[in-house]
Formats: sequence, structure tokens, C-alpha cells
Amino acid sequence: MKKCISFYPLLTFFISALIIASGYAQGLIIDHNCVAITKIPQTWIETAKSSLHIAYGHTSHGSQITDGMSGLVAFANGGGKSLALPEDIFAWNNGGTDGALDLHDYAMGGDVGYYPDWINNTRSYLGDPDSTTGRGANNPDVNVIMWSWCGQVGDKYFYGTLNSEYIEPMTQLELDYPGITFIYMTGHADINDDEDNKAANQIIRDYCINNDKVLYDFNDIECYDPDGTYYEFVHDNCNYYASDGTLLGNWATEWQAAHTENVDWYTCGAQHSQPLNANQKAYAAWWMWACLAGWEPVTSGNMTNVSVQPSKFRLEQNYPNPFNPNTIITYTVGAHSDVPLQYIDLSIYNILGQKVAALVSEKQPHGTYSVNFNADGLNAGIYFYKLTVGDFEQIRRMVLVK
Repeated sequence: MKKCISFYPLLTFFISALIIASGYAQGLIIDHNCVAITKIPQTWIETAKSSLHIAYGHTSHGSQITDGMSGLVAFANGGGKSLALPEDIFAWNNGGTDGALDLHDYAMGGDVGYYPDWINNTRSYLGDPDSTTGRGANNPDVNVIMWSWCGQVGDKYFYGTLNSEYIEPMTQLELDYPGITFIYMTGHADINDDEDNKAANQIIRDYCINNDKVLYDFNDIECYDPDGTYYEFVHDNCNYYASDGTLLGNWATEWQAAHTENVDWYTCGAQHSQPLNANQKAYAAWWMWACLAGWEPVTSGNMTNVSVQPSKFRLEQNYPNPFNPNTIITYTVGAHSDVPLQYIDLSIYNILGQKVAALVSEKQPHGTYSVNFNADGLNAGIYFYKLTVGDFEQIRRMVLVK
């Protein structure tokens, strides 16, 4: 999913609309297609650790992600899945000490099933929105908020409160704190409430897909084993069933038994479930952190496939981001048989819609280009860069830190 949006006549109006859209300017769906831990480039793991400051609210089910992330550290250090990365590269802690990912676990009490507690706890944790950064005054470094469900998602659907007690409040948080990426999540599988559970999770998926949100599809990950086999009727403990409710087996314990511990999978905490499920959740989480940091993987699933020969216009996320004072902006000028040279405009704007820099203003042949932007003399805060080629226009957000 990508967002390529045309400018309105008044740039200020457009940028105001973009600021309130989301802390992350693109839609992102993290599901069972995003568990290939070995495909995440080391540079994007390190970029995530240097740029993300995450606050996570959850109860027992949500701990599968962080418990899996904790177990991944030793697994990777030992060369599991043939990983050959620096020691403790997947380390995380509250504060990001010793170069770890900054993740405040249990930052907000409860989970999103408890309304209005979860929304009140989020606002209390963040504090008043800062008009410059779009973040919270109490924890101004936090730029990612994630909440998980426990077991209430099906009930929200049954009683008709899923929208009013989850989707609408999440959207309002995005409006109030535009400098923060809010991660939506589906609820865990529940064979005892299968119909309502599936319906609720699909509503969340559809909303995120249609509105370019960031979704960690907790439920989807539980429906597939590492080989990609799909289980339609499954419980959160990884038991799978026939359509008539007959228990057929447990995909996680079966896969674990057929593979080598500490080579193909690792033991870790996995409340209500099996270690392999938490393994998959951890892999997907790191895929998500890397994407939020700016990585755009090439896959056959939800991500955009970038061809070697440019066939369209494309504006990449700057790297690094946040930055101080230099960052690289890459863009692609697509081939056009009738127009060998096309006029390119690449400019930088502040949050008031004022142009602060013109990086490119010339005709160029098709190809991929990288431009260095030096922000010396500019104040810290949110900026936007816009690529214009004929009728094509695309904008992205970047953050200058001091």
C-alpha cells in the first residue's frame, strides 16, 4: 500500500490535511507475509533502533509479541535460521540503552478491549499534544503507539461498539497527535466465538486497508504455519479444527516437533499459545519496525515491487529519518517514449506550506536519482518534500531533530 496524493491549489491546506492523516504517511499491513526475519536488511534494523521510540499497551495475549522479541535475541546470537548479524542486534528495552530498540512495554495499562480506559491511559501517558512535533508533552520522544487486544474484539462486533470504542478513538488519536504512528491490531483467534471474531477482525482490516493505516494483523499470523499453510478454524493456542468443530491438531507443536529447536525455532514465553506463534509474532514485529523506519521491502504480498527499469514516477522515504542535518532523498523518473527529458521539481516545505528549499528544478532523463538535503539553518520539526513531474505529484514527511 502506498499513498500518492495530488496537491490541492493551496499547499498549506494540503499539508494540514496530511499532518492530521497519520504519523506514518503510508498504509502498512503486517501479516503472515511479513515473517521472513532473514530478509530484513541489517541497516534497517539499526535504523529502526535509532529512530523509533515505541510505547506498547497490552495484557496477556499481547505479551506474545514482546516475549517473542526477547527470545529472538539469543536465537539470533546463536545463529538460528543461519542469521549472521552483530550480537544483540534484536535487543530492546525501555529507553533504548546500549543501542537497543526503545520499546516501553506495558507503557499504558490494560488493553484496547477496556473502553474508555485505554484511550484515557494513552492520553495520560502522552500528555498534551505539542503543536510543533505532533507528539505528547509528557513523553516527547515517543513516536509510535501500539495497543493489543485480549479477548474482547468479537464482543465489540456483537454489541455494535467496535467502531465507537476502537476505530473512532484510534482515528481521533491520530488527529490529535499527528507526529505519532498509531498501530492498529486485530484480535487473537477464538474458536469459541469464531464467527464474531472473524467479522470483527475483517472490519479492522478493511478499515486499515481503505484508509492507509498501519495494521499489525495479530490474528492473521495465527492462521498460518511457517510454511504458509492456512488453517481456517484455529484457536489462539494454535489448535486447528474441522468445520464441524472436530479438533484436528496443533499447527505449532506439530511444526516444532518436525524441526530443530534453536535452528528453526526457539523456546520463549507465549501466554495462551505456543513458542512458535510468539516466534512468528516477533519476526513480524521487527519487519514492521524496519518498515516504519523507512524500509520498503520487495515481496509478492502487500508491499510495492520496485523494478530495476523505472516505468513510473516514485518518491522514496528519505534516509535517515529523523535526520540532523543531512538526509538523502531518492526519486525515480519513469521512462516515457515520447518525452525523453521531463521537467522535475523537488522542493522542501515547512508545516505552514512555505517553500524552504528547492533541490531540483530541471529537465532529466528517466532513471533513479539521489539528492542530499542539508537542513542547516532550519528549526527542528516536521517538514515535507514534494516531487512534481508533469501531472504527477507525491509528497512525503520527514523530521529534523537537533
